[in-house]
Amino acid sequence: MDWLMILKAFIVGGIICIIGQVLIDKTKLTPARILVTYVTIGAILGGLGWYKYLIDFAGCGATVPLTGFGNLLAKGAITDVESTGFIGAFTGGIKAAAGGIASAIFFGYIASLVSKPKIKKQ
Repeated sequence: MDWLMILKAFIVGGIICIIGQVLIDKTKLTPARILVTYVTIGAILGGLGWYKYLIDFAGCGATVPLTGFGNLLAKGAITDVESTGFIGAFTGGIKAAAGGIASAIFFGYIASLVSKPKIKKQ
């Protein structure tokens, strides 16, 4: 087991989460806007080829957060453009992320069947 890689993943993933929490606490940004910002930053850094260095350094600490999802979308779009042309810009990101999206939907559905929803009191 590579304990140094685990530590790096924990630190980088933690820093990404800390930045998000600071944005929630200290700004008027909604969680939805922060989510979109994270995905956009990941897509931009992935499109420029810079995000791969963070992945090489931190492994899943960089691929699991929302920035990693943005990177995956950009990487898929770039790859598909190279193989299928212009239409790949629209289809490549979804193809690349299909497994994660399908898993999120499936396990979210399972959780909805298992849990008992409660109405939030205001």
